[in-house]
Amino acid sequence: MAPFTKLCVALSILSLLACCTNAQLVNNFYATTCPSLETTVRNTMTSAIKNESRIGASILRLFFHDCFVNGCDGSILLDDTATFTGEKNAAPNRNSARGFEVIDAIKTSVEASCNATVSCADILALAARDGVFLLGGPSWIVPLGRRDARTASQTAANNQIPSPFSDLSTLTSMFSAKGLTANDLTVLSGAHTIGQGECRLFRTRIYNETNIDPNFATLRKTTCPLSGGDTNLAPLDTLTPTTFDNNYYKDLVAKKGLFHSDQVLFNNGSQDSLVTSYSTNSATFLNDFAAAMIKLSRISPLTGTNGEIRKNCRLVN
Repeated sequence: MAPFTKLCVALSILSLLACCTNAQLVNNFYATTCPSLETTVRNTMTSAIKNESRIGASILRLFFHDCFVNGCDGSILLDDTATFTGEKNAAPNRNSARGFEVIDAIKTSVEASCNATVSCADILALAARDGVFLLGGPSWIVPLGRRDARTASQTAANNQIPSPFSDLSTLTSMFSAKGLTANDLTVLSGAHTIGQGECRLFRTRIYNETNIDPNFATLRKTTCPLSGGDTNLAPLDTLTPTTFDNNYYKDLVAKKGLFHSDQVLFNNGSQDSLVTSYSTNSATFLNDFAAAMIKLSRISPLTGTNGEIRKNCRLVN
């Protein structure tokens, strides 16, 4: 029995090592080390959205852009320095990514009660969830245990974040590269039920495209001229742009998608039936969105001893 016992012990040690070197995200990761975490995040997000409802959409966009570049590792939060180039000035983020101050405020509050414990990547994941919920959307249990990247990639941000000008095949390929399906693409695009878009990103659609409601195009042209006004804003959802609901899909069915990348989801293609389903069944959309967000949040996290727990979300330690 002695050799058998030694074998069992050896296998147990190997299993333990495997567990530690391939750590996974878990629910309630901070249950004992920072039990006040989720309350702190929720309270700060509540104040931020009360001050400006659009911030919920901005934080959600930050999280999406973070996860699509080398995984959900908080890299988008890093500032450029004299010796470091981050992702904030990549084309998809420059002068449009916002909400960094809210994440800073959450981090400051969390550090006051749980010093050097909670990653900025996890704070961003929780803030994105709370922004959706506080605007009327679903909630979900966020798997936690991410650590923060010590680096970032402006090149990856330029190449891997989907563009509002992308067609369906390109979008499908870019999502597939992250382990997300075409259906994930369609349900996650429902995030555009909140927030606003800049004129420069939808000008071509309203002036040149034909699969668009003419009255909608005329309306959008009033604040988005053929030249100039590049940063003028328009709601991504024509009906309830500050409420997280399924009206985005009703817009697509009515050919009122603001971005080209929105309308391609309903344009005689593979996603038409799912868009139609979500447009008529709010509960299904909200449930599927929560599940897709959990899947998104699991893209290539840093765990275990990889990365670090940043003291300041804008700078590596």
